[in-house]
Amino acid sequence: MQSVIYLFVAFVAVDVFLPGSCVQTIIGLYGETIEVPCNNGNIKPEGIIFTKWKYVKDDGSSGDLLVKQAGKEQETVSATDDYKSRVSISANSSLLISQGSLTDQRVFTCIVVSLTNLVEYPVEVKVYKKPSTPVIKNKAKELENGKLTRLGECVVESANPAADLTWMKNNQSLVDDGKTVIIRSTVTKDPITGLSSSSSSLEYMARKEDVTSQFTCTAKHKIGLNQVSAPETFPIHYPTEKVSLQVVSQSPIREGDDVTLKCQADGNPPPTSFNFNIKGKKVTVTDKNMYTLTGVTRDDSGVYKCSLLDNDVMESTQIVTVSFLDVSLTPTGKVLKKFGENLVVSLEKNASNEATVTWIKDNRKLDKLPDFSQLTYSDAGLYVCNVSIEGIRHSLSFELTVEGVPKITSLTKHRSYDGKHKVLTCEAEGSPKPDVQWSVNGTNDEMSYVNGKATFKLTVVPSKNLTVNCLVTNKLGYDTEDISVFSLFEEDKAKPEKNEDGAEQAKVIVGVVVGLLLAAALVGLIYCLYIKKTRQGSWKTGEKEAGTSEESKKLEENNHKADV
Repeated sequence: MQSVIYLFVAFVAVDVFLPGSCVQTIIGLYGETIEVPCNNGNIKPEGIIFTKWKYVKDDGSSGDLLVKQAGKEQETVSATDDYKSRVSISANSSLLISQGSLTDQRVFTCIVVSLTNLVEYPVEVKVYKKPSTPVIKNKAKELENGKLTRLGECVVESANPAADLTWMKNNQSLVDDGKTVIIRSTVTKDPITGLSSSSSSLEYMARKEDVTSQFTCTAKHKIGLNQVSAPETFPIHYPTEKVSLQVVSQSPIREGDDVTLKCQADGNPPPTSFNFNIKGKKVTVTDKNMYTLTGVTRDDSGVYKCSLLDNDVMESTQIVTVSFLDVSLTPTGKVLKKFGENLVVSLEKNASNEATVTWIKDNRKLDKLPDFSQLTYSDAGLYVCNVSIEGIRHSLSFELTVEGVPKITSLTKHRSYDGKHKVLTCEAEGSPKPDVQWSVNGTNDEMSYVNGKATFKLTVVPSKNLTVNCLVTNKLGYDTEDISVFSLFEEDKAKPEKNEDGAEQAKVIVGVVVGLLLAAALVGLIYCLYIKKTRQGSWKTGEKEAGTSEESKKLEENNHKADV
């Protein structure tokens, strides 16, 4: 027993780092409890007498923290400084340091003493703290085109180790080139906490297109994701290089419309006052960029300009065209003409552009206006003339009425399909619409009137041969015509299948046959005369023939044969 005690004292005396021992490094979080493992937690409880934790002080000397003997639940704290209230030991012999701070960045050693051995496990502790969200401070109110200007300062605070800051434009990193981009970064430490604050200033030479650029600052740290500041945009100041004049009124511009002219300049800040040249007259407007012409006429068409107050050379020009359309139609309203008369239609137009003309009669589009040199009843109707240019349309019209004395154009008869009636049809032209009077009574009168043409039908059952008269009248006069109608009963007795139409057809057939016979007789007579003349030959009596005696003899023989 006494030898065991001597061995324990010897182990306690060897309270130094063993040469060549490997130091483990762990990361603790600022403000959190830091757990420092003893041999990575691989401590076997068999044979252990006690576990002891010590640390390296700021001056390099060794200091005791606590000891826990085997078989006892409570450790013994030997520290007398700040660690006295912040250290404890876990079940696996790990050192627990509450409220971790940068002062805890040092080497802690776990000493494990058993009956046969003494082992030390040194652990270096590093304490990290994530920085605050980056913020852009001391921002420029505006940037000037082509001028290097301090844009702002990006700041992150309370970090360990210090955060790295990167400037971004439209999510692309900016690189210090010493001319258009200059970045200066600094790091400061808090004397009490030891935490670091990083700042980075950006000087930037802006361009006009940077008016929509977004600038951000990104903080990178050893722990956690990158943090990005809120995006910032800056107005870019640059002088006016271009002036533009716009006509903001509806198109096309018509007589009587109000026309607004708007002058704009690309400078920033934009000019607020302009000179307008209104057809040679200068008009100055202040604190606005628009000028309105009220109730324009065709005389207001022309060239308009606008320019800067202090630079008339920098101007813009627009041509304003006022559309107009004048139309005159002769005749208009209600027009009354007689059948066969002439109507002259005249359309006069005056327009700012080529006008389109269309004619419509009784809601039907016409390819062209009809020829009215000799009016007919079908020419009557409502004529609408539409004349238009872009944005303007005029409609003019006249209603033509063609009047005339009624005239019968056809008077016919036929037997009905059932053979029991006679149907008389009287067709006439005239306007106003004619009335009809028949000389006999009938039934089922029918009438139609279209484009000055009237059709009247009468159904009768004649018991004897009749002469029927059709009389058509209107306020201008009348016309009459007769037609013979045979009795149905006499036709049935003579030949049931025939009617007077059949008799007339028979007469026509007989006439044709007789004509054919006479034609045949005439052709026969002509043929006979021709044959006789051929036989007689072409020789004339008493004329002296030229030729030989043999030729005369042959000729006589031929004539003799012909007579036979």
